[in-house]
Amino acid sequence: MKQTSYPTFILTAELDAEIFSWLDGLRRKHFPQSRNVLSAHLTMFHRLAPQQIERILTTALPQQKIDLTFDSVRFLGFGNAISVSSTAFEQLRHKLKDAIGDGLSRQDTQRWSPHVTVQNKVTAETAQKLYSDLSDEFLPRNGQAYGLLVWEYLGGPWRLIHCKHFKPFGTLP
Repeated sequence: MKQTSYPTFILTAELDAEIFSWLDGLRRKHFPQSRNVLSAHLTMFHRLAPQQIERILTTALPQQKIDLTFDSVRFLGFGNAISVSSTAFEQLRHKLKDAIGDGLSRQDTQRWSPHVTVQNKVTAETAQKLYSDLSDEFLPRNGQAYGLLVWEYLGGPWRLIHCKHFKPFGTLP
């Protein structure tokens, strides 16, 4: 990531415990240990400035959990990911992108293809083998997003800064 004069933030979805455990287990098993400084995560935006985070946190969020389908293994060339599909989740990202306005990174303006990376920075041969192995046994799974997590990028690891849950009207903060 490019160095900036302000902190850089990443926005991810907060996943339900069961699906997070499954994805994090895959990541711990298949991501090179020396490079795996993060837990499994579903990134919505990769590089945000403080004022963009403020816009996100003041945007009206869904009033209930969002259903997600983890529907296939995706080959990344030098790694693998589990693809995610959800019309409601894609609509939320579009709403947040509109709220953020200008100034998104090039990566965040490109077509969004939600996924959770479970392997990266391996040889193409190693990645292809895992793709074949995972694809042979893969069954789609359903999960949920419970909210948004804001992380500060620390040059490798991330630090959780804020969690904003999706809450029904009338619930306490």
